[in-house]
Amino acid sequence: MVNVRTALKNGIAQLREASVPSFTLAAELLLLHVLGRNRTWLYAHPEEIIADPDAQRYFELIARRAAGEPTQHLTGKQEFWGLEFEVTPDVLIPRPETEHVIEVALDRLALRELRANRPQKSAGEGLQIADIGTGSGCIVIALAKELPAANFIATDISPAALAVAKRNAQRHAVAARIDFREANLLSPVGAQHAAPQPGKLVDNASPAVHESPVTSHKSRLFDLIVSNPPYIGRREAPSLPREVRDHEPASALFGGEEGYELYADLISQSARHLKPGGILVLELSHDSLPAVQPLLDAKDWTNVGVTNDLAGIPRILAAERL
Repeated sequence: MVNVRTALKNGIAQLREASVPSFTLAAELLLLHVLGRNRTWLYAHPEEIIADPDAQRYFELIARRAAGEPTQHLTGKQEFWGLEFEVTPDVLIPRPETEHVIEVALDRLALRELRANRPQKSAGEGLQIADIGTGSGCIVIALAKELPAANFIATDISPAALAVAKRNAQRHAVAARIDFREANLLSPVGAQHAAPQPGKLVDNASPAVHESPVTSHKSRLFDLIVSNPPYIGRREAPSLPREVRDHEPASALFGGEEGYELYADLISQSARHLKPGGILVLELSHDSLPAVQPLLDAKDWTNVGVTNDLAGIPRILAAERL
């Protein structure tokens, strides 16, 4: 038999020995997950005896974490924007820096109305918004919670990722306003080299070409496109933490040999799918700004801006469609 204090102490020691980042937090989260308790209870009941099956399960999870599996895959969840999201090995684990995408998008939408002397659309009335490469759905779902009158489309090249995103949308009661689509950026899967028509996407589940119900009319192009695309260079793979390199989906991590190769297509497609005055908000890698920002020097774009994350790294690139 083992009590809470001893189990936690041993779990921390094993993870520290394995050089696991944030080993104390990981040990706590795994014990909370097994026991179904909160952190306050954990430290208020150090002498509580843990049932043998729970103790066995806890130390099995500790061993898996020590071997490199991410804590979020072991618990099946990650918090983002104050919401709990299901995560699996099919999707990128939401990162805190990606919350800047939400902040910049909401700020840009509010500023656009202010400049046009229009009343603020605090609920997103009439807005059409797209999330490209949605993964777990964390960005589109957070925006849907903030803008309860807006409508959304979310694309991903991975059917498995879309399944996770749909479950998360259902969990947070926004699924009715999000049209999930299998697509390569904004192009139909299997037709990556065809020139996309404004406002049109193909449902890959059907051989017949038809328009998305969200964007079926030219007047219903997007007010906002957001994306956290794959942006790590394959050349960087050996230097990635093992938790990332070995356990997160390569299709969501790697954007080419250098990492920024997808941005040119993403920006050109966005130019065709945004309304005049529509907003594009992109997450960047730590070093991709010099390669990506010049892509917005074209005549299609204005009001280009860069937002740093809390570490001072240029993280968000935003612009408006002329």
